[in-house]
Amino acid sequence: MDETVAEYIRRIVLKIPKDEIKTMLQKWGFLSEAQLRTLNFHQIKDSISQEVVQLCVENSADIKQAAVLDIIYNHIYQNKRMWSVYQMKKSGEELEYFDITDFKKKFKGRLRSALKNVTITFKEYEDNAIWIRVAWGTLHKKPNQYKPSYVVYHSQTPYVFVSASMLKSTLPLLCQALIVASNYHDIREMELRSHSLNSLKDIVFKRYSQNFQTYSPKHLQGGNMEPKSEDLRVVQENRSEKERRHRLNWEVFGDGPQPKLEYAQYRLETMFKSDPKMNVLDKKEPFRCLVKFSSPHLLESLKSLAPAGMADARLSPLLTCIPHKARNYFKIKEKKVLHPENFVSP
Repeated sequence: MDETVAEYIRRIVLKIPKDEIKTMLQKWGFLSEAQLRTLNFHQIKDSISQEVVQLCVENSADIKQAAVLDIIYNHIYQNKRMWSVYQMKKSGEELEYFDITDFKKKFKGRLRSALKNVTITFKEYEDNAIWIRVAWGTLHKKPNQYKPSYVVYHSQTPYVFVSASMLKSTLPLLCQALIVASNYHDIREMELRSHSLNSLKDIVFKRYSQNFQTYSPKHLQGGNMEPKSEDLRVVQENRSEKERRHRLNWEVFGDGPQPKLEYAQYRLETMFKSDPKMNVLDKKEPFRCLVKFSSPHLLESLKSLAPAGMADARLSPLLTCIPHKARNYFKIKEKKVLHPENFVSP
């Protein structure tokens, strides 16, 4: 076994929490049960890793087997990586039979026609997810196994989740291979990012409920009770306002937890409104801006604004439309113009 492969396996084992090493090696399936029984999992991790490497040497492990172990690790600890969502598009609405063998063949063929030194590894999971690991090299250097790209593609869907390599030049090659292998003709980033891969899936696959604004709220009517004092009247007004904020917030976000989204971005183009007497603009040109949102938990942060009194209830559609607009990404890009309500000049 190559020394670089041995060192790579050792480092993967060192990343795994000590009490999970045995379970992860069993999921890997490269070592036999008899070999696993020879391992002493009660010693320090460095010693465990050395013993694992020795068994891998006996089994003549290569970089492909090591890459499978790396995929298993990243599948379990997927929140350690930053994920971006890409949406692909066909020329028509026809559905095609998905052949995983054909997909792999086309993906490998496209990448290797552009770059010879590349390691490509696939692993399929039960939820129709295909995990792809790509380690990139150059014309004169072997692939760098420590800075790979990871792709999660759900067959029969236009969505791809990518945790890209630090080498930005590899992203176009990756996107080209994806659209060729999956028989699409276009791919674009949806400008949604998060460490939580499952939350991104919840958004694009509509697996969580968010109540979007569909009607104008009705103002609460005050009761006929005559307050006994000024203090009681203030308490009643505060309670009513709190109940109103809670109700409006529930109508927008629902009861359940929000998907963990950390970054969102979209382009806005609308008409700039101002008093004609002010003569701010000589020409009637659209107002353009790039709207960016970032937070450790973006949607929960937006959800907490109104109850905390930091924003009016209900929140502007500019804030609450993020997951909805993300699911209609291509529609937005083709239209190129958004007309949000009540967007006026300061």
